[in-house]
Amino acid sequence: MNFILIAVIVLGSIGLIAAIVLFVCSKKFAVFEDPRIAQVNELLPGANCGGCGFAGCGGMADALVKGADKGSIEGLNCPVGGADVMGQVADLLGMAIANGEPKVAVVRCNGSCVLRPKIAEYAGLRTCAAMNACGAGETACGFGCLGCGDCVAACQFDAIHMNPETGLPEVDDEKCTACGACAKACPRGIIELRKKGPKNRRVFVSCVNKDKGAVAMKACKAACIGCGKCEKTCPFGAITVGSNVAYIDFNKCRLCRKCVDACPTKAIHAVNFPAPKPVEPVKEEKEAEA
Repeated sequence: MNFILIAVIVLGSIGLIAAIVLFVCSKKFAVFEDPRIAQVNELLPGANCGGCGFAGCGGMADALVKGADKGSIEGLNCPVGGADVMGQVADLLGMAIANGEPKVAVVRCNGSCVLRPKIAEYAGLRTCAAMNACGAGETACGFGCLGCGDCVAACQFDAIHMNPETGLPEVDDEKCTACGACAKACPRGIIELRKKGPKNRRVFVSCVNKDKGAVAMKACKAACIGCGKCEKTCPFGAITVGSNVAYIDFNKCRLCRKCVDACPTKAIHAVNFPAPKPVEPVKEEKEAEA
C-alpha cells in the first residue's frame, strides 16, 4: 500500500513540476500576434495564389500590417481581390493607398502551328518544363511556346486554355486576375503581366526570339527580326530593341499603333481595337467610274 501511495505522490509531483515548467515557458517564449493580421486575412480572398509575392494570404496580411506600422503599404497589392479588397484593407489599417492599374497576362508568342511548323517529335514527359530541359522542343524556335500547357495547369481561375488549332495558350481577360502563376510556370518566360489598358486595349510585341533576323524568320514566319522600324516610328519612345527583339514599355505606350503598321513581320499585336474603317475611293476615281 505504501508503494502505491509513494508512486502516486511521485507521479503527481512530476506532473505538477512539468505543468509549472510548461506554464513558465509559454509565458517567456510567447509570440504575440497582432490581431489586425487575422482581420486583414479575413478580407483577403484566400486564394493563396502567390500573386502578391508571398507564399499565401497569411504572409500578405502580415506584410500589410507591418507596412502600416511603418507608415506605408505602397507596393503591396492583391491581384485577385483587386482595388475593392485593397481599399477595404487600407480602411481597416487607416492607410491611404493609390489605385494601381489592373493588369492581365499576355502571351508573347505568335508561333502557331502554321507559322512555326514542327521539325521533331518529342516523346518524353509532356510538360513544358521537361521539354525545355531536353532542348529546343519540337520546333526550330528555342524561345517560343512549347505547347504542353504548364500555364494552364498553374492557373487556379480557369483563365487560360490551349487553342487546339494554333497550339498556343489564350488568356480570358475577364477571368484573369493577374496573379502571375502562369508566368512563373512558363520555363521560357513568354507570359508577361501587362496593363489591361483603357477598354482592355493594349499593344505588345508577340515574340521573344533573340536570334538574328534570318535565323528567327527561318524558325517562325511571325518572329521579330529586330529591324528597329517600330522603334524609329514610335513618337513616345516606348519601344526599344535589344538582343535582336523589340519590346514595348506599357508605361510609355500611348496606343497610337504606328508600330503595328511599321512591323514587316506583323509581330506587334494590337488587341481589342475596333476594326479599321474601309477606305473610300478618292473623288477622281469616283468621277472616272461615272
